[in-house]
Amino acid sequence: MQNLQGKTAFVTGGASGIGLGIAKALLGAGMNVVIADIRDDHLAAASVELDGGENVLALRLDITDRAAYAAAADATEARFGNIHLLCNNAGVAVVGPTELASYADWDWVMGVNLGGTINGIVTMLPRILKHGEGGHIVNTSSMSGIMPHPGATIYATGKGAVANMMEAMRLELEPRGIICSVFCPGAVATNIAKAGETRPATLADTGYAEADKRRAADANTHLYQTREEVGQRVLRGILADELYILTHREFYDGVKDRADAMVAAVPDLPENTEYKSLYAVLFRNPIHAAEIARQKSLNAGMKVDA
Repeated sequence: MQNLQGKTAFVTGGASGIGLGIAKALLGAGMNVVIADIRDDHLAAASVELDGGENVLALRLDITDRAAYAAAADATEARFGNIHLLCNNAGVAVVGPTELASYADWDWVMGVNLGGTINGIVTMLPRILKHGEGGHIVNTSSMSGIMPHPGATIYATGKGAVANMMEAMRLELEPRGIICSVFCPGAVATNIAKAGETRPATLADTGYAEADKRRAADANTHLYQTREEVGQRVLRGILADELYILTHREFYDGVKDRADAMVAAVPDLPENTEYKSLYAVLFRNPIHAAEIARQKSLNAGMKVDA
């Protein structure tokens, strides 16, 4: 997927925030871009901002609606032909103490963040495999997906799942010409704090009403990366076939601590060599060694360029 010119990208949540930043970057790289979003007002504004003419298609889509997702895929192929890049980006969030979470809080967030991503995979993957021209899938997780923190139990659960999804799929699909990446941004200036505006009435019962009000009034957004910055970061990650697309250096110590804690927790016991040999696929995934080598190469290249 290093050659993006003239190929087609489908970006969910593509009409605002991170999704719009990704759409801008992909459009600038010469792709046809579909922005799929649940809000008509965001779609209208994004279409004007992108100003991509015939290279942009705006579609209203609730990613939890499987029939609508299939119809959106059909409309994309009718307009642009084969789909090559799927960005499972649409997401919602609630935060607060776990004991305040209602069933509706869990069902809403998991239904969008995990269920909607599953719908994207089931709808789009067979189409990408069928045309045989190669492709790329990017799941937007979060640093909360790999660095869970108190107050984000529901969000971290879903985002951790979509990160694991890409790790599981990577080695399976890469030999077939489809790269899988997980995008884990830190704080970005987005509309996710207002996601409750699109929350279905059937899932309106929430234990987080006060927490949502406080989050919407966050005064520290000037510290966040912009949607354009993270859009360009995703583009670089796609072009480099990165497994993990991360944005913020500030998480380095925490990520290392988490990895070190897992290593420290492995029991110091004799290995059953027959068990290890028979079920080798369970014990080591080659994608991790490959990603270490890729990142070392990319970092070396950046130092040379500098």
